Amino acid sequence: MNTVDLMIDVTEAAGLGEQATIALTVTLPAPDSLGADPVVCFAKPGGGYSRGYYTLDLPGPGSGAQADWHAERGWVFVSVDHLGVGSSSVDHDPTRLDYTTLAAASHAAEAEVLAQLAAGTLLDGYPQIENPLKIGIGQSMGGCMTVIQQGRYRCYDGIGVLGYSAVHTHPPVKPGEEPIVATWLPRDTLLTEPMVMVNLPEYMAAQRQTFDESEIIDNGMAMAWGFFYDDVAIELQRRDLIDFPTRNGDVAPWASATLPMAVAASCLTPGAIAPEAAAVTVPVLAAFGERDTCADPKGEPRAYLSATSVDLFICQRMGHMHNFASTRELIWQRIETWSHWVRAVKSTP
Repeated sequence: MNTVDLMIDVTEAAGLGEQATIALTVTLPAPDSLGADPVVCFAKPGGGYSRGYYTLDLPGPGSGAQADWHAERGWVFVSVDHLGVGSSSVDHDPTRLDYTTLAAASHAAEAEVLAQLAAGTLLDGYPQIENPLKIGIGQSMGGCMTVIQQGRYRCYDGIGVLGYSAVHTHPPVKPGEEPIVATWLPRDTLLTEPMVMVNLPEYMAAQRQTFDESEIIDNGMAMAWGFFYDDVAIELQRRDLIDFPTRNGDVAPWASATLPMAVAASCLTPGAIAPEAAAVTVPVLAAFGERDTCADPKGEPRAYLSATSVDLFICQRMGHMHNFASTRELIWQRIETWSHWVRAVKSTP
């Protein structure tokens, strides 16, 4: 395998009036593993995480990095930091990093990767890849943005939405504990102005304060039961969630201390991405852990009104943070087997 790190200028696409860059890591299989039309997969991380979520062998009871696993099976796996996240440019006003801006920036960066693969200029001596099967996947907020990007640009042949519900994403708690009441904000809310919270009475009545930015920082461990299954060491859970996302200044290589707040603030509102989800016309894989943030997994297909197909997978012994789980390889296998169906759909006249 070969790994290529890229920093792609997306200033024009982002439209912020300031320089903007997207960081990506391309994990390439051995050339003799490439088929006639290999998979090129673009993977986006969740809020508070970076592309290291895919490229690293994360701690936990499982083993292996997702990018390596797929590359060993012939995929070109591209791990993407959202604008304002990880190693991408982060010196932007986070309240301006909305759905439109993030999707446009990622789409431009991914198009450049595809152009370099087609021209054979990404890596010296590597064969040209001119007609790949293009798959987009994303975990949590990355799944949200994968749906947004596909609905607007129709850039993938299939999408895997991992741990994000296009109907209602909601962080669970351990049975018997007081529920988290997430703030529901309309998608056009400007965070620089007084916010309209459509579930204000329920929010105010909740015994435990909820999922706004300050509470994420103070009560990160409230999410631990839903984020990690019981076999993930408590020390790892604490390292990842206490003072989330800044993590007391000790930001792990899989994490990000910065968030695109305009997206993060509203992506838990039911139906926040309904228009783009309904516009997806390719096969969809909706995949979740046994404990995850989808309020109603079996109701998920109704969000994708135009999709060719919607497959549902619920992975055993897995929390919301799939790649920390002992069963991480199961969900990677499910993505790979689903990709064969995507290929069949694409090749059918």
